[in-house]
Amino acid sequence: MLEGKAFKFGDNISTDHITPGRYFHLRGDIEKLAEHTLEDADETFASRVSEGDFVVAGNNFGLGSSREHAPRVIKQCGVATILAESFARIFYRNAINIGLPVIECDTSQIEDGDRIQVDLDEGKVRVPEKQIEVSFTPFPDFMKELLADGGLSAHLQKNKGFKIGGSSDGP
Repeated sequence: MLEGKAFKFGDNISTDHITPGRYFHLRGDIEKLAEHTLEDADETFASRVSEGDFVVAGNNFGLGSSREHAPRVIKQCGVATILAESFARIFYRNAINIGLPVIECDTSQIEDGDRIQVDLDEGKVRVPEKQIEVSFTPFPDFMKELLADGGLSAHLQKNKGFKIGGSSDGP
């Protein structure tokens, strides 16, 4: 069970909102770049977010360019999971590939600052103080394994190839 505070954003949060282009020169220093995470959507986000907190958004989170830096800096900030109504396809894939869970669910009842709980196995998001529970489709076992390993690259390194539940496509 994951628990933390919700940082609420609206629809169409782009990769430019997440990693502003004016900091492109920092792309080789993820820690430094992370200090500017979501700065163009909320200039105080990076200074207020804590390990285990959540980004919560509306529709089309992560639209725009296919920079892998966008989910990387969010993960670097300590965000446990991103919850949104929908994600841009490339952002979704990049997030899973780096080991950052992204969940599509109804976020309309979650407000900025809410303390929320996310159960990745049950497929439930709860806001206990408001007695709200939202369901989502849990990740299939192979995705849970990739996420547990820290993403695709870490999984490949750990298993010397792609190995899920006893099968292998590696050497």
